[in-house]
Amino acid sequence: MHAMADEEVSPDASDLMEKVVGLCKRRGLIFQSAEIYGGFRSTYDYGPLGVNLLRNVKNAWWMSMVQCRDDVVGLDAAILSPPAVWAASGHLATFTDPLVDCMKCHQRWREDKIDGVCPSCGSREFTEARAFNLMFKTHAGPLEDEGAVAYLRPETAQGMFTNFANVLQTTRMKPPFGIAQVGKSFRNEITPQNFVFRTREFEQMEMEYFVPPAEAATWFDYWLAQRFQWYLDLGIPEDRLRLRHHETSELSHYSSATADVEFLFPWGWDELEGVANRGEFDLQAHAAASGEKLEYYDQSTNERYVPHVIEPAAGATRTMMAFLLAAYHEDEVGGEARTVLRLHPRLAPYQVGVLPLSKKDTLEPLAREVLTSLQPHFLCDYDTTQSIGKRYRRQDEVGTPWCVTVDFDSLEDRAVTVRDRDTTEQVRVPIDSLVAELRRRLDAS
Repeated sequence: MHAMADEEVSPDASDLMEKVVGLCKRRGLIFQSAEIYGGFRSTYDYGPLGVNLLRNVKNAWWMSMVQCRDDVVGLDAAILSPPAVWAASGHLATFTDPLVDCMKCHQRWREDKIDGVCPSCGSREFTEARAFNLMFKTHAGPLEDEGAVAYLRPETAQGMFTNFANVLQTTRMKPPFGIAQVGKSFRNEITPQNFVFRTREFEQMEMEYFVPPAEAATWFDYWLAQRFQWYLDLGIPEDRLRLRHHETSELSHYSSATADVEFLFPWGWDELEGVANRGEFDLQAHAAASGEKLEYYDQSTNERYVPHVIEPAAGATRTMMAFLLAAYHEDEVGGEARTVLRLHPRLAPYQVGVLPLSKKDTLEPLAREVLTSLQPHFLCDYDTTQSIGKRYRRQDEVGTPWCVTVDFDSLEDRAVTVRDRDTTEQVRVPIDSLVAELRRRLDAS
């Protein structure tokens, strides 16, 4: 049986954001944190489907950046760090945003994001801008004195720089090589906004690639191309992606070149990932502050040098959001409206939905057998409630690429019906061949 989806209806930008946020709450992707207490601004909890999707985004990044390469290793550094780390990196002195107060409604805003107009009341009268440090400060130990001050990391990068010598000593790595990390970061944003795009607690996917100084420009271009292609390979349309090179006036204090991979969000183009040529700044700064040598000795040339660093740094949570926005579609199947998330199968919260045609006990043992055979290989959902048509719509709405229906014929022929999310095509597959067939489809996606 083969029924192609009818013509799609694309929601406009203003509706798209509202529809995706509503779907996230309704289907258990993202919840407001501490909602039963009225919520806590700019913090979100990832529900049963959201945690799968976010984990899949991070796994896809790790697969591309670490598992499928022999020149990158992983790291999981601590979230808490002493002030000395952030003094050396420049964050204590320079990690600030310009803060202004509206003279009329007294709301506080980041000056460079409001174009001179208060988003709350429309006033154009503000206080003088003052530097607001984005670091979260805390205390480690029982005494809250200056000797116990610690900071929550605002980026994962510094742990990779401070562990540079450890990685060299414990692996066979030599430049060019990378250290990759996925983890939580914290920034005390003045104006968190746009759902999970800008929050005070978020996850980053970062890699520091250490190269001979003369090769830095070449590797900068290489990683820019690699990272742009990653988003295309996982289903973001090319017309919703662009590369934007920073002007000289925009560059961070450590950067000689930076370019952003930007996505066309409902509010306009905004950053998904930055790729920066950080030069030797970080290793030099930490070497000077710690008194430890952070350099590489090349035995073949008898040369010592401080490697330069190329850094691709992506936000996992905002990347997940971009995949959701790009995947959201509305169409009709057989004259009936449906919402469908056309997520890449490797990202989908569930890759397979197992659906017994009937709740009757006669189908339950076989359906459970099918589920058990699939679970070691795929993220699976098991759904027995309501009609099969409504269950298909539910799976379409959360992006499940394949539904497996166990019916009464399955008891006789030990075959099941596999339905494709995007084409709605249905084919009969023997249970013994099911894992191989779905693996083939996943590998081909």
